[in-house]
Amino acid sequence: MHASRPRRLAQHLRRTTTHAANWATANRRVALGHVLRGACYGTGTGLVSLTIYWIQHRG
Repeated sequence: MHASRPRRLAQHLRRTTTHAANWATANRRVALGHVLRGACYGTGTGLVSLTIYWIQHRG
């Protein structure tokens, strides 16, 4: 009998997360670079947004 749809989805999700974790372990330096880049982009976007908000509501 075939596995139910939720079970197949759970198996696929587990496979995907396991693959991502294995990749991150093998490529820790690259993964940390991606995290750092994302944090920098997020910080920059937030600062620009707050600056624009401040300018618009200044006076």
